[in-house]
Amino acid sequence: MALVKKTRPKPFLLLFIILILLIIIGAGTWIYLVSPVEKGNKEEIEVVVESGSSTSKIGKILKDKELIHSELLFKVYIKLNNVKSLKAAHYLFTKDMSLEEIVKVLEEGSTYNPNLVVITFKEGLRITDYAKVIEENTNHSYDEVIQVVNNNTYLKTLVSKYWFLTDSIFTGGIYYPLEGYLVPNTYHFDNKDVSVEEIIETMLEQMKKELEPFKNDMVSNPHYYLTMASIVELEGTNTDNRKMIVGIFENRLNSGMNLGSDVTTYYGLQVPMTSDLTTEQFASINPYNTRSTTMIGKMPVGPICNPGISSIEASVKPTNNDYLFFVADKNGKIYYSKTNNEHEKKIAEIKANGDWIW
Repeated sequence: MALVKKTRPKPFLLLFIILILLIIIGAGTWIYLVSPVEKGNKEEIEVVVESGSSTSKIGKILKDKELIHSELLFKVYIKLNNVKSLKAAHYLFTKDMSLEEIVKVLEEGSTYNPNLVVITFKEGLRITDYAKVIEENTNHSYDEVIQVVNNNTYLKTLVSKYWFLTDSIFTGGIYYPLEGYLVPNTYHFDNKDVSVEEIIETMLEQMKKELEPFKNDMVSNPHYYLTMASIVELEGTNTDNRKMIVGIFENRLNSGMNLGSDVTTYYGLQVPMTSDLTTEQFASINPYNTRSTTMIGKMPVGPICNPGISSIEASVKPTNNDYLFFVADKNGKIYYSKTNNEHEKKIAEIKANGDWIW
C-alpha cells in the first residue's frame, strides 16, 4: 500500500496567518481603547489642567476620572497624531467622548470657567437697584458701586469714550449721572472680583451696540431720547403702546402742558412704585416730577430708570396721534383720550370696574 505524505504548512504562511491575527486583535484593541469609556453617559466631569502639566500628568488625570481606557495609549495617541500642545484650562468632559474628541478639546482649549459670574440686569430698574444686584453677585458693596457711578472724574473719562454720553449727565439736580445709560441684559464676568468699572463699561459697550441702529436719530440729543425712553419703559408694556405714549407726551410738550407722568414723581421722591402717592407728593417740586406745576413744557432733568431697547425705539420712532391723555388699568390695558373730560370719565369707569391699579 502506498503511503500518503502529510504536507506541513510552510513557515512563511504560518507567520502570515499569525500576523493577520495579531493585526485583527490589535485593531480591535485599538478601537476599544480609543472608544468612549461609557457610551451614552452624558454626565459632565470637571477636569483641571494646570499650566505646565505634562502629557503623562494629563493622561493620569483623565484615567483617574475614568474618561480614558489607558494612560499609555493616551500618550501614544498624542505622539502618533503629532499633537503639539494641550492647553491649560478648566474642562467639562463626559464618558461618552472618544479619545479623539477629548484630545481635540484639549488642543483647542476651553472657555469653561467654574468661577464665572452671570449677572442679569432687568429693564425698568434704577441705578440703586443695579447696585444691589452687583452687591449680591460680586465682592463689592452697594456703597462701593454708588461711589463709582457718582465719581465725576471717572464719568468724564466715559463721556470722552462714548458718543451717547454727553455733558448733559452732569446737569444740576441729576441723582445718578449714568441712570438710563446702562442697558439691561445678562452679562458674564470671570469671577466675583470683577471691578465695578469693568461691569459699568461692559454695559456701556453693550449700549453702544444696541444704539447703533438709532445713532443718526439720537446723536443730536441722546439725553432727551434716553430720558423719554426711561419714562415710557414704566408707562407702557410693549413697543406699540410705548410709541403711542411718546406721541402723546410730544403732543403735551408742544401744547405747553406738563407731561404729568406719575412714574417721574416716584423717581423724584426716590420711593418704590408699590403704593399710591398723596396729592402733596404728586405736587412736590423737583426737577424730575413732571406732575409739578413748575415742569410745564419740560422733560425731567434725566432718565428715571434703565430702559430696554423697545422703549428706546419708541422714543426715536413715536406714533403720531392727536391724543393728550392716557391711563392704564391694573391689567396693563391702556386707554387714550383727547380731552381731560374724557380722561376723567375713563378713570372713573376703571375704578368702578375694580380695575384701578391700586
